[in-house]
Amino acid sequence: MPRDPLPTLQSTFGFPDFRGVQRQVVDRVLAGANTLAVMPTGAGKSLCYQLPSVVLDGTCVVVSPLIALMHDQLRAAEAIGIRAATLTSVDTNQAETIARFRAGELDLLYVAPERASGGGFRDMLGQARLSLFAIDEAHCVSEWGHDFRPDYRLLRPLLDAFGHVPRLALTATADAHTRADILDQLGIPHEGLIVAGFDRPNIRYLISPKDNVARQIADLIAEQPGPGIVYAQTRAATEKLAEQLGRTGRPTRAYHAGLDPAVRARNQADFVASEDMVICATVAFGMGIDKPDVRFVAHAGLPKSIESFYQETGRAGRDGDPSVAHLFWGAEDFAKARQRIGEVEPARQPGERTRLNALGALVETAGCRRSILLKHFGEAPPEKCGNCDNCLNPPGALANATEVARKFLSAVFRTGQSFGVGYIESILTGQSSERSLMNGHEALSVFGIVSDAEEVALIKPTARALLLRDALRANDFGGLEFGPAAKAILKGESEVALIIPPKRERRRGKGTVGAPNPIGDPLFEALRNCRRELAKEAQVPPYVIFHDSVLREMAQLRPANRDALSRITGVGTRKLEAYGDAFLAVIRQGS
Repeated sequence: MPRDPLPTLQSTFGFPDFRGVQRQVVDRVLAGANTLAVMPTGAGKSLCYQLPSVVLDGTCVVVSPLIALMHDQLRAAEAIGIRAATLTSVDTNQAETIARFRAGELDLLYVAPERASGGGFRDMLGQARLSLFAIDEAHCVSEWGHDFRPDYRLLRPLLDAFGHVPRLALTATADAHTRADILDQLGIPHEGLIVAGFDRPNIRYLISPKDNVARQIADLIAEQPGPGIVYAQTRAATEKLAEQLGRTGRPTRAYHAGLDPAVRARNQADFVASEDMVICATVAFGMGIDKPDVRFVAHAGLPKSIESFYQETGRAGRDGDPSVAHLFWGAEDFAKARQRIGEVEPARQPGERTRLNALGALVETAGCRRSILLKHFGEAPPEKCGNCDNCLNPPGALANATEVARKFLSAVFRTGQSFGVGYIESILTGQSSERSLMNGHEALSVFGIVSDAEEVALIKPTARALLLRDALRANDFGGLEFGPAAKAILKGESEVALIIPPKRERRRGKGTVGAPNPIGDPLFEALRNCRRELAKEAQVPPYVIFHDSVLREMAQLRPANRDALSRITGVGTRKLEAYGDAFLAVIRQGS
């Protein structure tokens, strides 16, 4: 009969009860059943193996894809008294870790898939008792997943060699096809699938066309006081954005694979420890951090897929507090994505086009963004969520831009399918220039054909829509040429309807989703200062001591002694002993 996990949940983790499907997952693990848990980021996936690692005899082996992520999770586990270690290429204490494992002194052992799939590691595991295999970021095992890692495919022989040890696979991002593949690849029965749902109600989704993206993100930073991640598509773009956004006065860093490893590691460590830093990064950043207090994620360009968008935006608000995910997109993003699709092997192209079309539907919709996201993952959400840009500030009426689109396409054709948006706009609006005179384009029937002010205002959004819908494509030299959807529009067989977005007021310092201290309680700020000092002394990020939500509850309830403090959600036995007196002293001073 498995032990009741609730007392351990309360004493070690400081939580009065399980959340969502956690109890269901933990009960299966404790019963020795193989399981795949699909749970959104912030739903407490790590607890589903950390708690059994304390309750069960033996060591839980956690396979995790990135060293930095393992080290973050190691810090968090040790902070609550779990005996944990990592066995990675950068660890200098490998012999000590192996000795601790053989002696049965580890609850958790974190390893990368490359090490886990090796024969030497398998031999080592045979020298001590194992309680569980936990395969984190399990979508990496599937070629259908968005983050395929070949070494994950090599885990099955290890798992089968210890067939008596239960296996728990965990992921936040897997559609139905990917889930089925994970189950098959890891030898988990299909009845072992537990899906918690994909909704992250604390994240506000915003999507805007690019219009000086550095300024747009600077506005977002001014509104959001906490830490944030800005994703850019190239290494050069991360550095340029970091420099531009640094002028706002916020501490800002760049992160990409081309940086010196020491600089990259320092920038990541500074961000993890910070309470207000912005990091501009390629998408390689984020999977390797376990930072719960990220208040916003911005995309300065189109992500690879809806799955990638969901995972990357999911790095915001893991502590459950309100957060923002803002995507800035341009028609050129879709044009470049289509070029890349043309360069992959033919068998993959239909799937890539489907992914790109799904992103197109997300950015073009006049309806609820969250509804489109959740439907993509097979859910049946309400038609309105109340926490995305379209629900909060509905777009204006649809504009029929079919005639403008036909004029634009005609101008592209008559100028030889060689010029960019700006030049085509100048031809349509009759702006004479040395270039148009030299090319003889002022004699064309399309020169000055658009004069109505309403039509002129539709030219740029129409060009964006034509690129998004593959009626236009950008060539290698930046010129526009016809795509497969152009013919139907020119012949009047397809309409082009545009959503006219509402004007967004520029607001500075108002905090669109609520600050950590919503009522301006000075005791909360004093508790944060105390946490900051304790974190500095312990050389850990502040959130490892306590999350903001714990400090808010302390400020509200003002516990007078250790017994009362122990009843605050998130205050377990180990943290009560380590930090309780320091926080009680601050509460007494503020009372």
